[in-house]
Amino acid sequence: MQEDFHYYATYCAAILAGYSHGESMDICYSAQFVDLCSRTLLSKIKAPVAAATTQLQLEMMDARTDIVGLQDITRIWASFHFLPKDLYAVKARRPKGYMNKYRLICGPNGDLVKRTVELARGKSLPSVGIAMHVLADTWAHSNFAGTPSLVINNTTNDFYEIFSGPDGDYEKKIKFRHSPSAPDDLDKCLYTNSVYQRNENTIMNLGHGRAGHLPDYSFIRYRYLPAWDDYRVMVKDNPSDYFKAFCQMIYAMKYIRREIQSFETDTYDYEAVSGCEDRIREIIGKRQLLASDDWKAFGQELSGSEIEDFDLNKYQGPYMDAAKEDKGETFIGQFVEGAMAHKWMVCDQIYQSGNMLAGFVEGKAMKKAGSQEDMGREAAEKGMGNDEV
Repeated sequence: MQEDFHYYATYCAAILAGYSHGESMDICYSAQFVDLCSRTLLSKIKAPVAAATTQLQLEMMDARTDIVGLQDITRIWASFHFLPKDLYAVKARRPKGYMNKYRLICGPNGDLVKRTVELARGKSLPSVGIAMHVLADTWAHSNFAGTPSLVINNTTNDFYEIFSGPDGDYEKKIKFRHSPSAPDDLDKCLYTNSVYQRNENTIMNLGHGRAGHLPDYSFIRYRYLPAWDDYRVMVKDNPSDYFKAFCQMIYAMKYIRREIQSFETDTYDYEAVSGCEDRIREIIGKRQLLASDDWKAFGQELSGSEIEDFDLNKYQGPYMDAAKEDKGETFIGQFVEGAMAHKWMVCDQIYQSGNMLAGFVEGKAMKKAGSQEDMGREAAEKGMGNDEV
């Protein structure tokens, strides 16, 4: 997903879930910050780099692809962007190495989604935003895994966009190019994707790179042939999935606010959007590269308040200026704690399933650390990666 959904749509969902304007701004800021909180940024503000929730392109270019490097990549991408749906999935006649990757395939309504939402209950607003980012991405990034893998994440070039017309559905062939700086051309069905490489563990085969930005566009319906399903035809209906993601976020945040007592998977708050469903579906289905303006206008109508545009520098000063013992009370301090708790939980569950792709993890989901520095040091000691501290 992109800023349009993680920031502006998440704000709308938070308002509909009962949060105030100020609370909703903090939640949506955190949800968008997940896509930007890199080691480079954390190093700049002298925060624990173990809390990184993404990797920049330049960082990825230097990433190692030995076992230690792959574990490092997997810890970030499987935790925050490609949450595994079923860590115990079964597929006949496949070796363990294949199954370890197969079991990291992302999808909605898995056990880890429930754990993610439950972990955010009673925590800070930044923790709520982290959970909403992760939940939303299970819908957009479903059928891809947050670990480099040709046998899982590869696709053929047989992508077809599905359109609706007066005489029913029809298709157009999608064309791909490998020019990251060029915007996708919707009129020509021309999109950018990663370069095909036969190396199983190249970062070109991480996540949905082979499908380009198609999973991140709410409007698109398409069919393609994924490697993990033996190159059988699969249809992805993003408008339907994004609408469910939106309604599930509302439901999840009502649970986090303690308006409801339990969170169950495959449950959506359709009642909360009953008066504005057409508007939401119109925004989701509009064929455009970025829907930020439409979501922003809708959010401001819902709350009657101005939604400020995302500013990456907004909370950096207060964190850097805070005394060591007070950093945990700042927005970024709370985000760091929430990110570490979530990453710890996911990686621990992967490890407990017998899968070492996220490294060696032991102990409870997250212990209360005495300071931001202690948090990073404790993560390293418990197997979250010595190079992250």
